[in-house]
Amino acid sequence: MLSEGNKKDIRQMYKEKRAALTLKEREALSLDIANKSLELKLWDYSFYHIFLPIERLMEVNTEYLLNILNGKDKNIVVSSTNTMDLEMNHFLLTDSTVFKKNTWGIPEPQGGIPIPEEQLDVVFVPLLAFDKHGNRLGYGKGYYDRFLEKCRPDCLKIGLSFFDPIAQIPVNAYDIALNACVTADNIYVF
Repeated sequence: MLSEGNKKDIRQMYKEKRAALTLKEREALSLDIANKSLELKLWDYSFYHIFLPIERLMEVNTEYLLNILNGKDKNIVVSSTNTMDLEMNHFLLTDSTVFKKNTWGIPEPQGGIPIPEEQLDVVFVPLLAFDKHGNRLGYGKGYYDRFLEKCRPDCLKIGLSFFDPIAQIPVNAYDIALNACVTADNIYVF
């Protein structure tokens, strides 16, 4: 059963599940996820961190959610990665933000107004899979766990997923759980 599987097996399974979706299906699901997120009670905050998808890994397209945030006149924060320290740097998204794809194909801001983790109210978190307890499975480098650890305890961590939760993901002491996860059809609150 999947709940007993190790992280490597679960990662591989969900990479394959994602790859089985057509571009049209991924786009439709991404739009549905953005629309479903409107049901969350998190739209009264100021600073929202959003990930920009890695297209070749077929992640949830956050452009739709980005449009919602823009429409609500929110402060949007995006990140760049520091591969030497396995850390992320965060910048306010403005009309003058310049992006460049890094070696993994992630669009990253090339500088700008830095935003400390403690200022963030909501973080939309990428993932491959999540479980019924709010544990998430990423790609295994720990960038988001290190980042989320620096956020305020009351910062909302919201996963975005094409798929429903599995029973259980093996966790380590450094893994940071989600407060909620949004799929096309459901919002799971933990």
